[in-house]
Amino acid sequence: MNEIENEILLIAQEECAEVTQAISKVFRFGIDGKHLGVTNRSRLEEECGDLLCMISLMIDKGIISETATYQASMDKKDKLIKWSGIFKEEKVETT
Repeated sequence: MNEIENEILLIAQEECAEVTQAISKVFRFGIDGKHLGVTNRSRLEEECGDLLCMISLMIDKGIISETATYQASMDKKDKLIKWSGIFKEEKVETT
C-alpha cells in the first residue's frame, strides 16, 4: 500500500468513529436534539456523507472493488430481511 492509500484508509477509519459518535448522540439526545444550534440529524447526515466520500475514494483508488462492495451490501440486506425486524411490515389493527 502506498501513502495515499494509507491516508484514505486512515481518514475512513476516523469517519467511521465520527458516524459512531453521531449515532450515540442521537440515542442520548434524540434525532432532533440540538448542540450549538445544529441538530443531531444534521450532524449524522454530515458524518455519513463524509464516510460515503471515503468509501468512494477507496473504490476510485482500487483499494476495494465496487462490485464486491455492492454485493456485500446486498448480502447484508438479505441477512437483515431474514434476521431483523427492519423490513417487517407493521400490522394495522382493524376493529
